[in-house]
Amino acid sequence: MAKMTAAEAAIHVLKKEGVDVTFGVPGAAINPFYAAMRKVGGVDHVLARHVEGASHMAEGYTRTKAGNIGVCLGTSGPAGTDMITGLYSATADSIPILCVTGQAPTGKLHKEDFQAVDIQAIAGPVTKWAITVLEPAQVPRAFQQAFHLMRSARPGPVLIDLPINVQMTEIEFDPDTYAPLPVYKPAATRAQVEKALTMLNEADKPLLVSGGGVINADASDLLTEFAEITGVPVIPTLMGWGTIPDDHKLMAGMVGLQTSHRYGNATLLASDFVLGIGNRWANRHTGDLASYTEGRKFVHVDIEPTQIGRIFCPDYGIVSDAKAALELFVDVARQWKNAGKLKDRSNWAEECQERKRTMLRKTHFDNVPIKPQRVYEEMVKFFGKDTRYVTTIGLSQIAGGQFLHVYKPRHWINAGQAGPLGWTIPAAIGVRRADPDAKVVALTGDYDFQFMMEELAVGAQFKLPFLHVLVNNSYLGLIRQSQRGFDMDYCVQLSFKNINYTDEEAELAEYGVDHVSVVEGLGCKALRVTEPDKIPAAFEQAEQLMKEHQVPVVVEIILERVTNISMGTDLSGVTEFEELAENAEDAPSSIAALT
Repeated sequence: MAKMTAAEAAIHVLKKEGVDVTFGVPGAAINPFYAAMRKVGGVDHVLARHVEGASHMAEGYTRTKAGNIGVCLGTSGPAGTDMITGLYSATADSIPILCVTGQAPTGKLHKEDFQAVDIQAIAGPVTKWAITVLEPAQVPRAFQQAFHLMRSARPGPVLIDLPINVQMTEIEFDPDTYAPLPVYKPAATRAQVEKALTMLNEADKPLLVSGGGVINADASDLLTEFAEITGVPVIPTLMGWGTIPDDHKLMAGMVGLQTSHRYGNATLLASDFVLGIGNRWANRHTGDLASYTEGRKFVHVDIEPTQIGRIFCPDYGIVSDAKAALELFVDVARQWKNAGKLKDRSNWAEECQERKRTMLRKTHFDNVPIKPQRVYEEMVKFFGKDTRYVTTIGLSQIAGGQFLHVYKPRHWINAGQAGPLGWTIPAAIGVRRADPDAKVVALTGDYDFQFMMEELAVGAQFKLPFLHVLVNNSYLGLIRQSQRGFDMDYCVQLSFKNINYTDEEAELAEYGVDHVSVVEGLGCKALRVTEPDKIPAAFEQAEQLMKEHQVPVVVEIILERVTNISMGTDLSGVTEFEELAENAEDAPSSIAALT
């Protein structure tokens, strides 16, 4: 045993649990924790510009590699409340992150002390566990419990709040004999898997729906193997995108009201059975439940018992970690195939592929100002299959979901359910820190970009380069499109006459914010594109600038002000605002990538 401060014991636990970097902003009430981090060593730190940004960096870090848990630090009071959005986002998408906040001394918690707030109560609804530790000797065990909870069952975030006097008190702790607690994950039984596979085998046109739980469980290879053994096509959800490569012969497209493919929706509506694994039946995936469920049976496999039947009652439910279930599904399916018990699905799979070849949206436009579809066409042509895309919300994300392609798990890193504006830049920094060799491409509209663009300075300071595609229409595009239902275009224009542009740049001045100047002022590099055929050269130059300077590089693409992107309220009633592709030349982003 050794004497050390409670904060020092916490740092030892972090190291034993595999943490080697934290993201955060120091302050008076968390300074003892920073002092411990400096004294003990072995845990690096990335200084954010905003505590919310630190929480999103932690999320990006976690989402990048299996086993990662991002840690963010902040002081008392507003630092903790700033983290709430990050905790909500992590909870919504089942992402484990650990937030550690400083707190006023225990003797002043009831005296309305400076920057003292009941962060435990505030964070409770958006965490798996939130605790203010009042006894110094409990600190290392609180951290041990936090990692156990974050990793067990449905993953999610934890907040630990540490009064300053608790951090500084000496305790007895032996880090050499510390060991993480065993992780609990429910597992399907063989009988359950055999029943589900029997139901699938009885169907004529079955589908697999692969959710984010498959990625969380690091089970994408098993999912693809199961599909290949059974011959059953796969529909990934937005959070499960990449569990099967987009160019795989059994990848049948995404389904939904917004981030979906025409061919994916048509295939779902043609099916008669759906086996969902690690998915939530989110409303942007299902749309109107009557249309989604009519004429088909459902089996739902999920790690959380209360997810089964939460949205609609499946015909059969299995509570299981996705990996544990898929290991059994693969084993049983292989045995059945060897015994000749599985149906031949080749005709159904080819029917799905024919839709995938023909039911396409047009992307090739030569308009100036640039149509957004052309941007994604050029992105698909330029960026390879190893690209990690990072994005959050808005028409840019929706169009990205419709036109980009993803080939590997954890290569579409998206705040799915919460979708907080500003998430993209800090998340991309977290992704880059987690995978220094990755090609990271962030994608945002101009408003998302303006929410937390100060975090670009973090990328410059810590040499964390990524390429940021900024599509600028100077509008809250998604909200403007939604306002069509109210017959208005109100408080959604971001345009104004920017007096700092020259007379020659008068047209650009109407777009308002000069993003190039802002980006360069933050220590990064930026390029602006106004013509579609100049996009590839800008991407190439951006990659050269990243390599040369090791800083984020923003490619701002000036779009036409108004474009309506395909969406609707029902899978059979998605409105196609733009003309559809008639041939391969109209949709090269899809054709070239998938054939």
